[in-house]
Amino acid sequence: MKKIPALLVSAGVALSLAACGGTPEPTADSAAGAESAPAVRENKIVLGDVTQLTGDFTGGLITNGASDRKVESMVNDYGTLVTNQGGVYVENPTVLKEWGRTDHEDGSATYTITIREGLTYNNGDPITAKDYAFRTLLQCTPLASALSFTSSTYTTILGAEACYKGEVNYVSGLRLLDTYTVSVTIVPDYANYYYADTYAAMQPWHAEFWLGEGYGIADDGQGCYITYQGEAVTLRGGGDAEARFRRSMSAAEGFVSAGPYSIVKWDPAASQCTLEINPCYAGNFEGQKPSIQTIVVVRAEDATWADQLKTGGMDIYAGITDGDDINTLLDMIDGGAELRAAAYDRAGYGKIQFLCDFGPTQFTEVRHAVAQLLNREEFVNTFCQGFGTTVDAPYATAMQMYQDSRDFLADNLKRYTFNVDAANAGLTAGGWTLTAQGKEWNSAEDGLRHKDVTGQDVNTDGCIQVDGKILMPLRIQWYSTEGNPVSDLLAIMLANADPVKQSGMEIVQTVGDWNGLLSALYHEDADGNKIAPAYSMVNLATGWTSAVYDQSFYWTDDPEKVALGYNTNYLYDMGEGGLDDLSMRMVYDVEPGDYAGYLDLWRQYILRWNQLLPEIPLYCNIFYTAVPTWVEGYAQNSYWDFDKAILYASIPGARQ
Repeated sequence: MKKIPALLVSAGVALSLAACGGTPEPTADSAAGAESAPAVRENKIVLGDVTQLTGDFTGGLITNGASDRKVESMVNDYGTLVTNQGGVYVENPTVLKEWGRTDHEDGSATYTITIREGLTYNNGDPITAKDYAFRTLLQCTPLASALSFTSSTYTTILGAEACYKGEVNYVSGLRLLDTYTVSVTIVPDYANYYYADTYAAMQPWHAEFWLGEGYGIADDGQGCYITYQGEAVTLRGGGDAEARFRRSMSAAEGFVSAGPYSIVKWDPAASQCTLEINPCYAGNFEGQKPSIQTIVVVRAEDATWADQLKTGGMDIYAGITDGDDINTLLDMIDGGAELRAAAYDRAGYGKIQFLCDFGPTQFTEVRHAVAQLLNREEFVNTFCQGFGTTVDAPYATAMQMYQDSRDFLADNLKRYTFNVDAANAGLTAGGWTLTAQGKEWNSAEDGLRHKDVTGQDVNTDGCIQVDGKILMPLRIQWYSTEGNPVSDLLAIMLANADPVKQSGMEIVQTVGDWNGLLSALYHEDADGNKIAPAYSMVNLATGWTSAVYDQSFYWTDDPEKVALGYNTNYLYDMGEGGLDDLSMRMVYDVEPGDYAGYLDLWRQYILRWNQLLPEIPLYCNIFYTAVPTWVEGYAQNSYWDFDKAILYASIPGARQ
C-alpha cells in the first residue's frame, strides 16, 4: 500500500467541518458607511451554456448532456482518482489515505482503498467506505438495468454480473473491510487494462437520498449488498426505489452531495440551476475551495447570447465555436466590454452522426456519398472563420496520439473531399440505380434513387414494394436541434443544396429540442421506453474530458449493452480487424504503460473508422470562453472545464 501525503488536507478538513455547523452572520456596515460606500459587486457568476439542462444530475449514468454533467461535477466531487488540468488521472489526497493493487494468480486484481476520516456531505452526514461502495454497488443491481444506466461496471467486478441479473443480492468482489476501507476485485478479462488504475476511481453517494429513508449497504463477509431497514433486498425496476431515484436525480432542493457547491434551486421550465458554496467541502485534489458564492447555470441562446452578456443575463459564456460568434466577442472586447477571451484547442469535434440501423445510412456507400456532397473545407471556413480545422476520424488536434501520428494520418486517411462525381459513382456502384417504379435511374428528373434490398438483413421501414422487389428510397431522415447555427448551415450547404438534389438523394430535416435528439439517439421516448428507430442522422458534438481514450464496448453488438446506450451509431463491425475488435484490443491487449503498443492499435482503429465512416467530423476548432475582466484566476482548457476552473476563480471586492 502506498501512503498519500496529506497535502493541504488536515487543516482544510478541520475548517470545513467547523463551517458545517453554520456560517457566522456578516458584520453589518454602519449606516453612514453604507451610504458613502460604492456599489459592491455580488459574489455570483451566471454561466451560459449552449447545451440545455435536462435535470439528470447522475454524472452520465442515464443521459450524457454536457450541461448536466457540469452541474453534477460541481456538486459531486471526492473521487478517489480525479483528472488534473491536463486530463490525466491523479490520486486525490483530500480523500485518499492509502490505496494499492494486489494481483492474483488467476489474473484478477484487487484494489484496496482507504479514505480519510472527517469528510461529510453537504448536509453534515459523515462519509465512510459504505458511501463509496454504494454508488459502485448500485450500478451492479437489476435496478441499474431498469434505469438504463450506461455503466458497464457490473461486467468488470468479480461476482457483479450475477447480482446485476438478480441471481444473488450481493457482489462478492466489492468488500467493506472496515469503516473507512473498501476493496474491489476486477475479473481477469478486465484486470489487464491499459487504464487499469481507473478501476480505483470511486465516488461517494448518499444511499438514503437516492433511494429513500431506510436504505443502506452492508457486508457480512461474502460481499456488499443493499439493505432496507436492516434487511437484505434486491433492487429491481418498477418499485419505490426506482421512483425515488428518478425524483432524486433532478431534485429541486435538498440534493445531498459532496462537492464544492450544492444545488439550491432547479427550474426545469426555465432550464436553470442555481448552486451555492458547500461549507462542508474540504477541497479538491489540490486542496482548492471555491470563493464565488453563487453559480447560476442558464441556457445561452444562440441568437441573443451577446445581449445576455451585455445585460448581465450571463457573465461567462463557455465554449464559443461559431466564427461569427468569436468575432462578435472580440469586437465586444475591442469596444470596451468588461470581458476577456479564454481560448484553447478543443478536445473533440462537431459532427454528423449516422444511425446505421435505419434508412439508407445502413449502407457504407451512402455515408461516403453524404460526406462527398458536403464541402467540409468551405463549411469549416464559413462556420469557424479561421478558428478551426477539419479532422477525418474520431480524434482531436489536442490529443497526444494525434500529435504523434500527424504524418501517418496524412499519408493513410481518406479525406472525403467535396466530389459530386465520386459520390454519384459510389451510389451507383452500391446499387442505388432504380427509380420508384423499378426502372433505371438516370438523373434527378427520375426522382429519388432507390435500391433493391430484397432479402437483405436491413431495416426496411419506409421501403416500397414493386414487382415483388423491396425498394429503399434514398431519403435520409435528419433530426437537428432548434436554434443551432451548425444545423442551419448544414441545411444550406447539404440538405437543401443542389448537389444532394441532383444526386437523387433527399435529406429531410426535423427540428426539435435537445431531449428529442437524445430520444432519437437512444431510441427511447420521454419515459425511457424503447421505441423504433426513426432517424438516420443527427448532428451534435463529441469530446473528451480526460486524456483517456477508450472506445471499448462502444461498437458492441450485445443487445443488452446496446439497450443501455452503447453503440449509438448502431454499426456492428464485428470480427478480427473490425471496430469492436480493435477498440477492445487497444485497451485490453496492451500492458499499462506500453504507449507504443497502444498507439499502433489506435492507428489501426482510426483507419478502420475512417473506412466505414459512421460519422462525418465537421470541424475541430478553437474554443473561446467569454470571461468578465472582474473575475480573476479563471483558466480553462479542453480537459479543465468550467466546473473545475471556477474553484480557482474569484471576484475581488465582491460582497461576501
